[in-house]
Amino acid sequence: MKKITCIECPMGCEIDVEVCDGKVISIIGNTCPRGKLYAENEVTCPKRVLTSTVKSACGKPVPVKTDAPVKKAELFALMEKLNSITISLPAKIGDIVCLDFSDGANLIVAGNVEK
Repeated sequence: MKKITCIECPMGCEIDVEVCDGKVISIIGNTCPRGKLYAENEVTCPKRVLTSTVKSACGKPVPVKTDAPVKKAELFALMEKLNSITISLPAKIGDIVCLDFSDGANLIVAGNVEK
């Protein structure tokens, strides 16, 4: 039995997830459907939105994030990939830095940066 605190909404439900041979057997404690889905994903393949910075050609850091959650197990490899990226300025929120950065998630600019 795994105990998880749901982060999908402000309720912060304490959820108990029973897992057998890598498969979810039961989920107890969620008060909404989002909690059930979160708990199932958290024990089978946890994902997170990656938020960081990349370099610009002039040296200014540019805030970036993935536009969808990526596998938590791949975060360190994706950070290595980020280190090799340099973009030109100006950059504005929503600009795509890298299409299909990881499993269909794009890397996008998360804050405006002028020259």
